[in-house]
Amino acid sequence: MTDRIFINDLRFFGFHGVLPEEAVLGQRFRVDVTAELDLAEAGRTDDLTKTVHYGEMAVLIEEIGRTHRYKLIEALAEAIAKAVFETYPPVERLTVRVTKPEAPVPLATGVISIEIERERPRD
Repeated sequence: MTDRIFINDLRFFGFHGVLPEEAVLGQRFRVDVTAELDLAEAGRTDDLTKTVHYGEMAVLIEEIGRTHRYKLIEALAEAIAKAVFETYPPVERLTVRVTKPEAPVPLATGVISIEIERERPRD
């Protein structure tokens, strides 16, 4: 499958992290999502019901990042993947990148990110 919906550089303020102060002070996060699904019929028919509403998907992702708390950004990425698969049945594969631009590491510069790739669970 080569059809994809990209949501890039979605930003929100969250409270994820291992350190106790991260749970209190919070910080900014960025998320990139690539959803793979068949977009051919949507393209042929110009019908929103034949695709995934990327605006609603972005709101879902932002809500998870803003209202839940995870120690690991890996867990945040998994939660996002799970919610997208549960909410949007046409999505077959998903790539989620979570970036923590101000991770508490002793570096003068740099950005920390993780990326996961998942396929829709089969029953």
